Amino acid sequence: MLTPRADGRVESTVPVLLPIMGPRLQGELHPDGRLELALWGAGDLGRLRFSALAGPYVHAPNLVTTPTGGAYAAQSDPVLVLKGVAYRGFTPARKCASWDRTAHPKSKVTRKGERRRIDLPWAVVLLETRGPDLVISAGAHVDEAERGLGLTVETILTEAEHYAAHCDQLPEADPVLRSMVMQGTHAALSAVRRDERGRFDGLAAGLAYSAPARTYFRDGYWTLQLLLTAAPAVVHAQIDLLAAGIQPDGEAPSGVIVSGPEMAQAWEALRTTVFGFDWIHRRRADWWSDHFDSPLFFVLTLGDYVRATGDTEPVDRNWPFVRAIYERYLGLSVNGLPVKPRHDRDWADNVYRSGLVSYDIGLWVGALDAIVALGAAQDPALAAEARATAVETRAAVAAQMKRPHGGYPDYLDGPAGVAEDHLTLDSLTLLRHDAVPETDALEVLERVRRDLESRHNAAQGFGDWGMLCAYPPFSRRGDLRSKTVFPFRYHNGSDWPWLDGLYAGERLRRGLPGWRYPMVRWWEFCLSQGWMGAVEYFSPPWGRGSLLQGWSSLPAAVALAHKDVVLKGDLD
Repeated sequence: MLTPRADGRVESTVPVLLPIMGPRLQGELHPDGRLELALWGAGDLGRLRFSALAGPYVHAPNLVTTPTGGAYAAQSDPVLVLKGVAYRGFTPARKCASWDRTAHPKSKVTRKGERRRIDLPWAVVLLETRGPDLVISAGAHVDEAERGLGLTVETILTEAEHYAAHCDQLPEADPVLRSMVMQGTHAALSAVRRDERGRFDGLAAGLAYSAPARTYFRDGYWTLQLLLTAAPAVVHAQIDLLAAGIQPDGEAPSGVIVSGPEMAQAWEALRTTVFGFDWIHRRRADWWSDHFDSPLFFVLTLGDYVRATGDTEPVDRNWPFVRAIYERYLGLSVNGLPVKPRHDRDWADNVYRSGLVSYDIGLWVGALDAIVALGAAQDPALAAEARATAVETRAAVAAQMKRPHGGYPDYLDGPAGVAEDHLTLDSLTLLRHDAVPETDALEVLERVRRDLESRHNAAQGFGDWGMLCAYPPFSRRGDLRSKTVFPFRYHNGSDWPWLDGLYAGERLRRGLPGWRYPMVRWWEFCLSQGWMGAVEYFSPPWGRGSLLQGWSSLPAAVALAHKDVVLKGDLD
């Protein structure tokens, strides 16, 4: 359905949905004549209707072109232009988000000449017809919207083209790899959000994760792997923002809410009136309090940032949090390993994993190594203690978690009780942080190749479509909820591109062939389905998750980190 071109762009003869995310404005463009719009931090804006764009279509980050028109999003302001279309109408959003229960006055719509103004309680939308073009601008207030509308069509087109060119980070690659890296870079860069004053306002998780506006410890960590090189100042700002969510005892939520006034008020009304919400989201700025993996990602982010930039300022300021996080996980440890309570609060948030969780223990080992490196000058005593703890933890992993058949489980109720012994991609955090001996790591990678690469696993029954995040499906129905109840859906076997990048990286790090399949097979499948951009997850029987997902940039980040090897090609 979608064909990658030699220049990294993607073409099609049929219209497909194009996700758009700028620093402020975002939306879903249907070339057949619809545009759903939203503003970061403010909420939904409404639906624009216009005359259809006639194909063929050429897609690039935040733009699509046709022989007679196209759509282009600016970067400097929340404004975009539709070329070669006629205005058909605009339906204002009645609430800032689907969950908004507050009463809002009716939006005011006025017209003066070729300009239409829509005043929502939380934002302003300006529409202006300029000959054959339609310019759409938005803002938290009219001044912001006017700034965008002040740009000429030529300026908007130039900004859009320059941004697309900037995303083209591997021009030497073949069309599939080049387009994947372009779209992956776009996913990471477009995750960088701004407020109405242009200040950093968090890394968005994806197009569908903006209400309430929030930024995650976990999703942000995998997204910033590309940004450490492309935009290190953004990583510094992300550290500052996430630090506001950490408690004195080292607890941290899944994410930190950064909504503007109207959305924040609507969310707070919901949080404090819906039964159980004030337990799930315990504090005003918390998105899903007390996530088991979030504090570890904060330490890992500090370690990666210092390693990439040499700038220790964030470490100096946040060292009390690092110490608190270290002490928190020591307090949760039994026989040398941190024990996760039976809840659904880590990345697998549809699974009540408990006990010894390979994914979380891998992150703990990585955090220990980061504390050792960061504390060498900052706190030698804590660094020495963390070094000894890391040695003990690796020994405990070998003694308690290695299974008789080889490999490491998803999670164990305890050393004697296997809860879920299937193979998972998220357990590769053990390999990423060298928590297991290299001989075991190679054995695990071979098992992943055999069982989780769909091309080698005929038993899964859907052909060659990408990577399975888990196989066989979960055996304990009582540990599952929501989408993951169904085999091959969500955490129960879908392809998650960020996990594909994790796997490809571990093969590349060891000089093993077979890295290209996880790096690009997910993208080839997306192209075949007409899904434009880096999706959150998918599987043949269940379809896809959110579009333009920030952490789905990880395969592109891995490709760029191993550029010299990747450009030589895979021997597999």
